[in-house]
Amino acid sequence: MLILLPPSETKRAGGRRAPVDFASLALPALAPERALVTDALVALSADADAAARVLKLSERQRGEIADNAALREAPTMPAVDRYTGVLYDALDAPSLPAPARKWLGAHVLIHSAPFGPVAATDPIPAYRLAAGTTLPGIPPLRRVWADAVTTALAERAPSFVLDLRSEAYAALGPVPEGISSVYVRVVTQGPDGAVRALNHFNKHAKGELVRALATDRPRATTLAGFRRWAGDAGWTVRPGAPGEIDLVV
Repeated sequence: MLILLPPSETKRAGGRRAPVDFASLALPALAPERALVTDALVALSADADAAARVLKLSERQRGEIADNAALREAPTMPAVDRYTGVLYDALDAPSLPAPARKWLGAHVLIHSAPFGPVAATDPIPAYRLAAGTTLPGIPPLRRVWADAVTTALAERAPSFVLDLRSEAYAALGPVPEGISSVYVRVVTQGPDGAVRALNHFNKHAKGELVRALATDRPRATTLAGFRRWAGDAGWTVRPGAPGEIDLVV
């Protein structure tokens, strides 16, 4: 099973000295796209006013332009530790034991805007870039990433993909046709039986789900296998729209 996660806008600062190495990240065939987006982001950061406008930064957030300017030399830390926010706070990867973290590294890709999908334990620097941003001098990110990511995922050939990304990041790299996959929507059911999608609790539930998977480390290689594990673990999962399942919380 391969799990695809979205990134988070908020990130921890710092890391170790070694800078990011595109070729050593998961899906190394994406190195040219990673270099293209990184170089465009670094170039944009030379003009703080332009960077703030393109990245839609408030005055308080302008300090993040320096993170982008230093992408090639900045310290790195595992992606799953770099990201904070609702999903990653619920996942709480720093508190997981070594076997669970190793499982995350083997089974989870986090889809970043500048680096594409990276393994949960791949070291990345802090940055500021969202999926919908168009950087000067290069095509829109969807055109940069979509086909390249789909091809790279096809080469990895996972048996089953559990797609927990937001729709914006799913558009940056659709799962290849021919690979079994399902898109997860987090919903709640009211007293009247009506089902509605969630926002804040959507992210929290996804984080808790991935933590539970990393802790249990099930050998689920199909949707049926995942649903069996989910039921045994106390999660309510049921069919949703075509190609989707509902995670009911």
